Amino acid sequence: MADFASAWRAGKPERSARISFASPELLWKVLTAKRWELLKVLCVAGPVSIREAARRVDRDVKAVHSDVTALLSAGVLDRAEGGGIVFPYEAVKVEFLLQAA
Repeated sequence: MADFASAWRAGKPERSARISFASPELLWKVLTAKRWELLKVLCVAGPVSIREAARRVDRDVKAVHSDVTALLSAGVLDRAEGGGIVFPYEAVKVEFLLQAA
């Protein structure tokens, strides 16, 4: 409780970045299995070139480039200063609700 009170006095806690998708279908269209694998590698890699990212996931550079383009467009990846790409977040949390109609 003391940590909470200290953080409260210091100011509002930082909110995490959020990316929303209109539907679960769109989420899975953007975050395919291959792209998820790429994100797992980039999560710990720091800034890398697309060629290096392709090498790390053992995939064709052209295919990885296509995936990177989609992830950049969705805001999941960023361009790194000086070139290359970077995963700018500490974590990814995927959450959606499925309920009976």
